[in-house]
Amino acid sequence: MKQNPRDFVIPACQCIVQKNGEGIIIKANRSQTRIEVKDLTFAYLRDPVLKGVNFTLEPGAVGLLGPNGSGKTTLLRCLLGQVPLVTGQISVLGCDMARHARLARSGLGWMPERGGIIPGVSGVGLVAYLGELSGMPARDAMQRAHEVLHYVGLADERYRKCDDYSQGMKQRLKLAQALVHDPVWLFLDEPTSGLDPQGRVSVLELIRDLAWNKGMGVILSTHLLADVEAVCNEILVLKQGELLSRQTIDTTGVDPHQVFEVEGFGNEEAFLAGLQELGAEVSVDQRLLLVTMDLSNLDGAGDGKSLTPTMGVNAILRVAADNDYALRRLRRRPVTLAEEFYRMVEA
Repeated sequence: MKQNPRDFVIPACQCIVQKNGEGIIIKANRSQTRIEVKDLTFAYLRDPVLKGVNFTLEPGAVGLLGPNGSGKTTLLRCLLGQVPLVTGQISVLGCDMARHARLARSGLGWMPERGGIIPGVSGVGLVAYLGELSGMPARDAMQRAHEVLHYVGLADERYRKCDDYSQGMKQRLKLAQALVHDPVWLFLDEPTSGLDPQGRVSVLELIRDLAWNKGMGVILSTHLLADVEAVCNEILVLKQGELLSRQTIDTTGVDPHQVFEVEGFGNEEAFLAGLQELGAEVSVDQRLLLVTMDLSNLDGAGDGKSLTPTMGVNAILRVAADNDYALRRLRRRPVTLAEEFYRMVEA
């Protein structure tokens, strides 16, 4: 590809400087997409929150699992360069995050669990403002804000004050903020927190579309296995600040007959009727509903060659959402290798 003579690369951090009519824009070189973490140890005070973490990631859908206090959010903040790095090295998009974090952030999207809302500002105004903070010209930021708000389903609500939004709308708004500057990687911290079943399904479908259809790298930090299984093809498991395991979620050669453990509350009669319409068989094991399902009978199963456990998870999520049934637990039996590791960190 012929390089634009108005662009040039800074070798030290693999970033690009662009000159235009409004001045100089510095941004990450998007041909560098890898994330590398070497011997990362981090402490806010004395006790380390992260201990000797090592991994390398290429763009894909990655689940970051672990119990509360395991260091998930702190790891994301380190990857974003929001905290000072003393021990270890992090390279994101070719940039050393200890020296050039601000440059790398032009290619990173961040959706925090809390915050992200400015009272009194319209949805489109807030998203455009975040675009400008990312280095976009004001006119481009506003145009892009309209586009991403339409993508996340807030086109009709974009002129309302964002503090009047429902919890589900606020989560979509934060996702739009993270997307406005078209990042290479998207970091999501508990994106389905506080959502009702329908909102949870909708947000997960958006995240899956970004990772699987639009080629964006996604790191999904959550304690909900069903969310990871619905979106990700790889997991990182943290326990007490250490990287316990890295595993690929195998979606090949899946037995079409799967059993899912379900626990929840709400309109159980309607929920069970919806499962029966899918051809599922339901039995009771103490507080759990055991849902036996033939994946090959689900819509989208095709010729059976592309069956994945995600299909069953998503089908149950949709039935729960359609019938006002809130899920406390949803996971597959027999447990996957990923679930075994997660059970280990909870022990």
